Amino acid sequence: MTDAATNRLEGNVILIAGAASGIGAAIARRCIAEGASVVCADYELEPATKLAEALGPTAAACQCDVMKIESAKAAVEFAKQKFGRLDGLVHNAAAPSTSATVVDLDESAWRHEIDVGLTGAFLMSKFAVPLIAASGGGSVVFIGSQFGRVATTRAVAYCAAKAGLIHLAKAMAVDHAAEKVRVNSLSPGAVATTRLLRRFADFEAANAGLGPAHLLGRIAEPDEIAAAAAFLLSSDASFVTGSDMLVDGGFATR
Repeated sequence: MTDAATNRLEGNVILIAGAASGIGAAIARRCIAEGASVVCADYELEPATKLAEALGPTAAACQCDVMKIESAKAAVEFAKQKFGRLDGLVHNAAAPSTSATVVDLDESAWRHEIDVGLTGAFLMSKFAVPLIAASGGGSVVFIGSQFGRVATTRAVAYCAAKAGLIHLAKAMAVDHAAEKVRVNSLSPGAVATTRLLRRFADFEAANAGLGPAHLLGRIAEPDEIAAAAAFLLSSDASFVTGSDMLVDGGFATR
């Protein structure tokens, strides 16, 4: 990981939903490096706990099923009980994408992707936003996708969930600006995480297959997405709200 240039998040408490691996874990590491305390919330408790233990005493883990209102509420309450406040929320939870058109996509698969990726963000925000406002303001970041901006083949549920997430951030930004709660989405291009290994044998193959679609000719590393997330969480982004930050290597430009 690139060394953080500042302690921009010192004293902040950040709750990350979907923190156990990939982009979420990279964001957790970056937040710790920048001085924050972090709650690693994930449906899979064991890897979230291992990550928190590796991050040190300013990190903690909890199990969270973002599709269930009681679980979302409990994760937010855990953050408050553990660290006394909440300054930021990152929603990174996403279900595995089902390759299908609207004609052949099973209804249960549709609901699962929408419930994890979009309804989960709603439920986490429902309980996190009041705590962030009570701390004097802060930041909510939803991890979207370039496919919330442009479409791809056989990914109707994924595209719909990510597009909804981008607009949810905008609507929340309007509602909560007076409380000094900034809300933005961050939309990566293809990133070298285990999601890609469902389609490719390894990251080299993923880069060869997907890299040319990006203007920079490669896929991203999770740390590159984490750096952008840390910016949005920090006071350096104090005049940024209601935006969708594309960190996609130029994918959506074409």
